[in-house]
Amino acid sequence: MSADRLLRTEALSWMSDVDNVTGGQFQDRLLQPAWDYLLQNHHELLRSPLFPVVLSVSTYFFLVVVYTALDLLAPSWPCINRYRLHPDRPVTWPSIWTTLSVTLYNHLLYILPASVAQWLWMPPTPLPREAPTLLSFFLGILGCMVVFDFQYYLWHLLHHRVPWLYRTFHAVHHQYNQTFSLVTQYQSGWELFSVGFWATVDPILLQCHCLTTWGFMVFNVYVSTEDHCGYDFPWSMHNLVPFGLWGGAPKHDAHHQRPGTNFAPFFSHLDWLAGTHTVPSASGHAAAGDPEEMKGRKD
Repeated sequence: MSADRLLRTEALSWMSDVDNVTGGQFQDRLLQPAWDYLLQNHHELLRSPLFPVVLSVSTYFFLVVVYTALDLLAPSWPCINRYRLHPDRPVTWPSIWTTLSVTLYNHLLYILPASVAQWLWMPPTPLPREAPTLLSFFLGILGCMVVFDFQYYLWHLLHHRVPWLYRTFHAVHHQYNQTFSLVTQYQSGWELFSVGFWATVDPILLQCHCLTTWGFMVFNVYVSTEDHCGYDFPWSMHNLVPFGLWGGAPKHDAHHQRPGTNFAPFFSHLDWLAGTHTVPSASGHAAAGDPEEMKGRKD
């Protein structure tokens, strides 16, 4: 047995042992009623190969609508504007239309055909009768986030270090050095495919329950959009996770201003270890220009 396979087997065994020690039966009862309700009332919807795509896309556009509404209200609502990373630089309608048009183009050109192919050729999702334990649900999401974070860190670093990769695939995402929610998917088709591929494959590699998989997809979309939202709310992830372990919107905004830093999408440990970590500064925020005016800035 290979070392990787042995490690994976031991990790799965450890998760099972933890469930037993911490009262897996009690945790089963916490998610089982909700899972039973979903199976009884939405069985065919959940089985559809299209469901994960619809869940991810609808979550993204819901968040974008919320954050864009905040962006438009912020200039006249000080209670909102005070939380913006660049309170003196409002998000403009030209920026919104440009980023939205690229987002819709990518969804029509790439996501829609891939979704149709998935619907035609993928078998229905098997739905187990038992819900995951609460512990395995959260550990599964955490595991997927850690793996995804590592994968995208390497991809991101490579696409900044190799000029051809940057110019061809990643430069479009850096056409705005001031982040706002619609910049999240203002990217090339290759980057969109890479992110979607890992988000789909990682729960399979970790053998997650389908409910855990959907939870990871929603959370992944949420924190990705939050990273680009341009706000520093008290309830933002980087303010909830202790010891600076989570990058969040301020550090990713700093990456868009200083593209040689903060490559990890979520956590901070990889940037610490690799020496690519930087702390956002107030002066850096003040120096950023209007999103549309700063469009086209390269690394």
